[in-house]
Parts: sequence; structure tokens; C-alpha cells
Amino acid sequence: MARKVDVIVIGAGSAGLAAVRQIEKTTDNYLLIDHGPLGTTCARVGCMPSKAFIKVAKDFHGAARLVQAGLTDSHPARCDIPAVLEHVRRLRDHFASGMVEVTHKLAKERLVKGTARLLGPNRVWVNGEEITCSSIILATGSRPTIPDEWHGFSDRILTADTFFEQKDLPRRIAVAGLGIIGLELGQSLARLGIQVTGFGRNPHICGIRDPEINRVALQVLGQEFPLFVGDEAKITPTDKGLRIRNGFHEIEVEAVIAALGVTPNLDKLGLENLGVPLNDRGLPPYNPYTTQIADLPVYIAGDANGCLPILHEAQDEGFIAGRNATGARVQKYRRRNGLKVVFTDPGVAAVGRTLDKLDSAGIIIARANFSDQARAVAEGRNTGMMHIYVDKTDARILGAEMIVPEAEHLTHLLGLAIHREMTVHDMLTMPFYHPTVEEGLRTALRDAAQQLAHIHTMEELTLCESCPELPLC
Repeated sequence: MARKVDVIVIGAGSAGLAAVRQIEKTTDNYLLIDHGPLGTTCARVGCMPSKAFIKVAKDFHGAARLVQAGLTDSHPARCDIPAVLEHVRRLRDHFASGMVEVTHKLAKERLVKGTARLLGPNRVWVNGEEITCSSIILATGSRPTIPDEWHGFSDRILTADTFFEQKDLPRRIAVAGLGIIGLELGQSLARLGIQVTGFGRNPHICGIRDPEINRVALQVLGQEFPLFVGDEAKITPTDKGLRIRNGFHEIEVEAVIAALGVTPNLDKLGLENLGVPLNDRGLPPYNPYTTQIADLPVYIAGDANGCLPILHEAQDEGFIAGRNATGARVQKYRRRNGLKVVFTDPGVAAVGRTLDKLDSAGIIIARANFSDQARAVAEGRNTGMMHIYVDKTDARILGAEMIVPEAEHLTHLLGLAIHREMTVHDMLTMPFYHPTVEEGLRTALRDAAQQLAHIHTMEELTLCESCPELPLC
């Protein structure tokens, strides 16, 4: 007789752990299966080590500005790349070990180390044993995408999974792919003295859809390391390294960072045994509001579904999957507004609906140029542009894209406003302390109010609420 449990969760990453937290509210008769290593992608190879690396690079880069501010020293700072990587690994190990401890504490004896394979929508094979269940949650995560033709020189290819394990780095590196990982690592490496060149097939970097914001981003970030976009990079091995060609540009490097996105870890899971069609990426049909695959008692959450490989989305999907896997009926859940932050300097961010998702005839685009933003000028980081997309009919804020200082914080403010369906005029009643970067947001909101003045009768604002930024500077 096969062992029977209520729920099997495959994958102990952020989505899997979020699912378990919900399952435990209903039953303790479940299993959490993971082949290891434990610790979540974010803690081991993603969000946390990359931010530690970015911080070191930002501080080192900032040291060069001190001379302009009158702080000089006969012994300028030097960058010891092996020591930097060791420092990042120490922090990484701290975060990862903490998540390992959380996993063991949460699942206890219900944690099974092994590689699971689906035998059907209610049957799983692991460690030589068949286990039946009422529902299954697939939270198997993803891995960096590497083109098949690159496997012949894989020893010279770095990914997010291998980058932080390096004891040292070559001094000439190309970055293939200019999304979040490619730009964050590329800028940081350039700031630490590595000769970096970035290549992107898409003419839009970081997923930016607004042409003007994309142009500014290419200009600003391209000042720190060359960016070549709009054509696929071709790589061939040489005696000393790798030759990478993009359109008319060609260089030779010692290594390439593959930042071409991620591939869901589903290819060896036995999805064919679920009896549902798979698309050309090998993914099953699923509902993002329920996480359910077709009409089966099987749910898919996190990077495994190939949709939004972002930690907070994975946690939300794990929550939904855990609820539905143990609930009396499958329920739809409202998803949060889109939010993306790239931790470059200045930061690139998008919130709500991007320009390509909106009807241009029904919106106005509010603008703020941060070259004159008071706080940014005082700190020597006055560069970038913000666009806010506003509905003409009711002045509601629909979305925004930007490359500006403190983008991560400004995007959160806008995210809340979009969620609450606030108008431009609602946001203008918020206090803006001086001098702060948030005043740049007010500049964009004031621009929107002026553009909407002939359409909407705006309630009279007090002097403090309506005061523009520049006269205060």
C-alpha cells in the first residue's frame, strides 16, 4: 500500500515555504520534498548576495567622488576582488543558513530530501517510494538559462548560480543579457575596476517599455560600461578566451556572464503524466489567480511557472497554492500591482502598468527630470528621468517607469497609490519634506495636474500643498 498524505509540496524555496505556512493551518499530514541545497534562491544566489556585492561596489565608487568634495589622501582605496568575494560569501552564508534553519523548523520530520517525480495528479515517486496525496504543489524554482551552443565552453560561462562561488574574477568580462541581473552585476563589476561590456538582444534594457526612459537608461548606465543592444550576441571560443560579437561590435574577453533569464525546473518532473498539454516552453496551462494547473488538484507557484521570477510574487503564489491545496474549494485571489526594481545606481523601476499596456489616447505622461532635483544635486547624483502614467478621465495614477535615485522607495509610494486608486490630486495632498528625493515625485505630479487642468476641476490647494520644488532651492 502506498503511503497517503494530504498535500505534497515539491520545492523548499520561497514559494514552497509560503505554501507550507498555509497548509499547516489546516493539516500536519503533508510532505515537503527538496533535493537540495536548501536555503532559497534569494538567500543563496540571488537577492541577498547580489545586494551585498552592489553595496561594496557602490561604496568603492563613491570613494572616488570624495576627491571632488575636498577629501584627499595619499593612499587611495584599492579593490581586492578576492577579498570582496569572500566578504559577500560570508554574508551570503549568514542569510542562507538562516533560511535552512527556518526550513527545518517549519517542516520538521515532514521534510524529505530527494528528487520527486510525478506519476499522476495524485501520485509522486521519491526515494524509491510511491506516495499518494489529495493535492500537489509544484514549487521547483528555476535555473539560469544557458544556450545549448555555449555548453562547449561552459567553463568560461558564469551565471548567478556560480558567480559568487568564484575565488577571483577575470579582468575582462562580457555580460550577455541586460535585464536585472546583467545590469546589476555589470555596473558593479565596472565600478570595481573590471573591464565590462554589456550585450542585449532586446533594444529595451531592464524590461523598460517607455522609449524615453529606455533612452535615458542606456545613456546613464552606458557611461559606466559600454552597452550594445538590438542584436543577438554570438560567442566563439579563442585560444585566450571568448570572442563575442553583436552586430558590428566585437571584443575578446576571458569570461561571459550569462544573464539571459531563467528556465523553470520542470523538465524532469514528469509533467507528461498529468495528462495536460504543455506549451513550447514545456509549461502546463495554469490560472495565475488560483495557481491551479487546468482542473487538476495540482498547483504551480514561484519561478516554476515561468511568469514572474520575483521573490514577493513567489511568496504570494505559494500563499495562494497553499490555501487552495487545502481549501474546500478553489478560490481566485487578487494579485498585487506589478513592481520591478533594478538596483543599479541610479535605480531602474516600474510599477503598475507599463506604457505598452496602456491606451496612449487615454492617458497623459507626467515627467520629472532629476538633473535639477535639489537633494540629488546636493549629493552629486542628479541624473535620470521619471514618467508617471495618468488616466485622463479621472486623474488616477495607472503606472510609472523611471531611472532615478532612490527608485526603490519612490516606486513603493506609487505602488500604494495605484493600489488605493489614488488620483494625482490625492497624492499632491501628501506632505513632501525638503530636501528629499521624494520632491522629484511631486514635480511629476505637478506636471500631471497642469496637463489635466483643462479636463479636471482641481480642488484649490493650499500654498504648501501646491508649492513647486525649484523656488524652494
